[in-house]
Amino acid sequence: MNLCYIDESGTSSIPGNTSHYILAGLSIPVEFWKKCDNDINKLKKKWNISGKEIHTAWILRPYVEQKKIHDFNEMDYTQRIYEVNKFRKNELYRLQKMKSRQYFQTKKNFSKTDAYIHLTYEERKILIKQFSKLIAGWGFARLFAECIDKAWFDPARTRQSIDEQAFEQIVSRYEHYLQIISSPDSRKVMGMIIHDNNQTIAKRLTDLMIQFHINGTLWTKIKNIIETPLFVDSQLTSMVQAADLCSYALRRYFENQEDELINSIFVRADRKDGKVVGVRHFSDPKCQCMICSAR
Repeated sequence: MNLCYIDESGTSSIPGNTSHYILAGLSIPVEFWKKCDNDINKLKKKWNISGKEIHTAWILRPYVEQKKIHDFNEMDYTQRIYEVNKFRKNELYRLQKMKSRQYFQTKKNFSKTDAYIHLTYEERKILIKQFSKLIAGWGFARLFAECIDKAWFDPARTRQSIDEQAFEQIVSRYEHYLQIISSPDSRKVMGMIIHDNNQTIAKRLTDLMIQFHINGTLWTKIKNIIETPLFVDSQLTSMVQAADLCSYALRRYFENQEDELINSIFVRADRKDGKVVGVRHFSDPKCQCMICSAR
């Protein structure tokens, strides 16, 4: 049995506020699930975020208030939490009193980053870097991803939305992988897709997967993937958080030319005969990025 954890990065709307939409899946044999979960929990304990979600994008944001607190880096965790919370409460009071439109967005930002305020920006970068190296060290894991440059996507031509095309591509490649690793003289390896819970797409992807089971995808019949996607809360499922890092790393590479994280995790991309088959950049055919060059 094999499990494939899926998460996205960027917006699927056109034009949206990102140039790329990334859907990434990280698969592991079920017998390694406990090891992976323990590895992630040890990392969380090391950085004092046990029981919290590792949400890469929120962790890597600069927290302006930390720069405004005198000697913040020299404080211990307890002092840092106290000072940041004091600053944030005053800021929310100020915005509320002004009846500012920024109040609700600021309140959301503070809520999303609350678990990490005891860590400096540099410490948070180290945390994510260590997480990426952890994933890179899982030799049994395979990375699948569809990276869509929205400037090259034509919904009239594909007759699919961006997220539907990405999902079909991930399903097809994951199915091919399961077929390849299945031994012809023993029971075939079955797989299941576990997706970050997104209410806006859950029904569509479930219906799409049902059709894949009946008619296959454009690329393959579905023989090894069972059931429809299991949608889970990423805050409670550590392996979805690993997929989140992968999708984030890919989008930051394409949009900002940041390659530190992708250089670490790209070793896990599914390959056949030395060529990358699990990760695709849907873009200009002349693109010479590291993904296009590796295919």
